Amino acid sequence: MSKLRFGIIGAGGIADRRTIPGMMLASNVEVTAVMEINPLHAEALREKYNAKYAYTDAAQLLANPEIDAVYIASPVVCHAPQAMMAAAYGKHILLEKPVAMNIAEGEKLLAYCEKQGVKVAAGFMMRFGSHVMNMKRSVQEGKLGQVVSGYSQFTLWCPKEEGNWRQVKAKSGGGCLMDMGVHCIDLMEYIIGSRVCEVGAFNDTVCFDYDVEDSSTVILKMKNGAQCVIQTNFNIPDEVSKWRLELFGTRGRLLGDTIIGQNDGGKLNAAFLDNVVGYSATQNHADMEGEFLPGDFGNMYTREVESFADSVLNNLPLEVPASDALHVQKIIDAAYRSTTEHRFIAIEEY
Repeated sequence: MSKLRFGIIGAGGIADRRTIPGMMLASNVEVTAVMEINPLHAEALREKYNAKYAYTDAAQLLANPEIDAVYIASPVVCHAPQAMMAAAYGKHILLEKPVAMNIAEGEKLLAYCEKQGVKVAAGFMMRFGSHVMNMKRSVQEGKLGQVVSGYSQFTLWCPKEEGNWRQVKAKSGGGCLMDMGVHCIDLMEYIIGSRVCEVGAFNDTVCFDYDVEDSSTVILKMKNGAQCVIQTNFNIPDEVSKWRLELFGTRGRLLGDTIIGQNDGGKLNAAFLDNVVGYSATQNHADMEGEFLPGDFGNMYTREVESFADSVLNNLPLEVPASDALHVQKIIDAAYRSTTEHRFIAIEEY
């Protein structure tokens, strides 16, 4: 088998805007079938991507022997049930985040996939961004020295809208933290190379009348001692937003401007010190300009699906296993608990 034959469950939304176009550019992937509840929409997507089959029911798609793997981009409440159904049919799974509505459901899903012998990866496509990879490489090479501080801000203008499942906790599991913070937390761990051990947070619905948070600030303590802040919002207009990912260490800094999101781009400013001088009582701020690192920009979704397909076709370890996403979900659960219990939560409690 030279190409992994994909079925897409929930082929509208992010799948239609980003992931399927990325698949169309992949060298080792073929889009065989699409599934959407609306039959007219399903057929339109089949024609758009020249897929062989269109379905309105996930079980019908999964029963097709010409499909090797599925990409699931349905509302969060459907993730675990549909993924377990896919595993029952022996299909490998690329699953959008979060992988389940809660930790118990996620653990049940991963255990079942292991039992069925199928691979299940999480849709953390931002790991494949050019400047994210630059940041990870710089940290691994020791250019920042010891990483001591991190900050990320990721926002979306999301006023109340009838029928928007992201604004309904029973369908989404949470608001801006669950939808956007999940990426930022994963990137902090992935780039720094250390796990979160303690969490504190404020999660509030400040502007809009829905039952998920529209404002979130999360404080993370990493096992290596680094302290990080993650801010996500559903209430900042896109025109004034600034998506940031920043790291500071004992020998340097990395300032990422719009390097996160659904497009591979932005600017990454780096400042690295060969020698760190001793204490200065003058405390003058040198304001080192640093340099802008070049980016090998491409399609993050193409890189994501090619990596997943390579793991399946050649029986290699997954670059982004769903277990990583479930770990991040434990951090998010701790952040929600921190808000309600007014205390810091240790991840070892899970």
